[in-house]
Amino acid sequence: MHEYDIALKVLLQASADTLIRQLTGGLAMARWLNAEIPQVQSSRADLLGATLEGELLDFELQSTNDPDMALRMAEYALRIYRLFRRFPKQIVLYLGESPLRMTDSWNENVFVFQYTLIDVRDLDSAALLASPHIEDNVLAILTRMQDQISTVSQILKRIAMLDETARRAAFSQFLIISGLRRLASVVKEEAQKMPVLNDILDHEVIGPAILQGRQEGRQEGRVEGRQEGRSEMLKRLLEKRFGPIPDWVDSRLSTLSLIELDAVAVRLFDVAKFDELF
Repeated sequence: MHEYDIALKVLLQASADTLIRQLTGGLAMARWLNAEIPQVQSSRADLLGATLEGELLDFELQSTNDPDMALRMAEYALRIYRLFRRFPKQIVLYLGESPLRMTDSWNENVFVFQYTLIDVRDLDSAALLASPHIEDNVLAILTRMQDQISTVSQILKRIAMLDETARRAAFSQFLIISGLRRLASVVKEEAQKMPVLNDILDHEVIGPAILQGRQEGRQEGRVEGRQEGRSEMLKRLLEKRFGPIPDWVDSRLSTLSLIELDAVAVRLFDVAKFDELF
């Protein structure tokens, strides 16, 4: 799951408005909050935000059936309450391929706890594809699609309409997210039919390294591809948080390893300016 975490968080925190409204029953996000929960053992909620109405929302992304999920969510709820003195509305978005087997409640004698559990495949893919936000479009790949090829093609057409910088970032995210549904090869095949995407597919890192990086004998290409993709997504998140990225930050990011990039991503919402990131 760690490989997909940053891509999913970038998409959700950017402009995935249609998906957020489906998950929350119509609520819209006003801002995202620092998700670092202070305790003896550091714990971090995946995404913590506040709605326009002032309600706290705790989103957790889960790709496996965790038998202790309800316990984890109860712990998050209490720690968030300690930090903000308000209980959040909690939503677990299940992204795995196996059938959903987790429960949405925990009843242990005098303690009763419940949260919202949603299988991403049950979301309205048509609404996500119709959204004006590319992030919603990309996330539609995780839903239960009637026609996989047609859905992939629609998303790629939307990506192709973006400017070059946004196109590279969205395509990189799409490739990573499609891996959760084993559709990377379909994405590549459909992308090859669109001349405007050739510059991305031919890119020495984003194209072959991400799509073929897991094949035996491509270890070096894999690392480079993941670094490039991780860096592109982190830049999008930095722009969302701080605005235009200075040249020195761009240069610094290009020199960081995967572990270092992840460390910057973790600190992102704990700092007030670029200088404090490194």
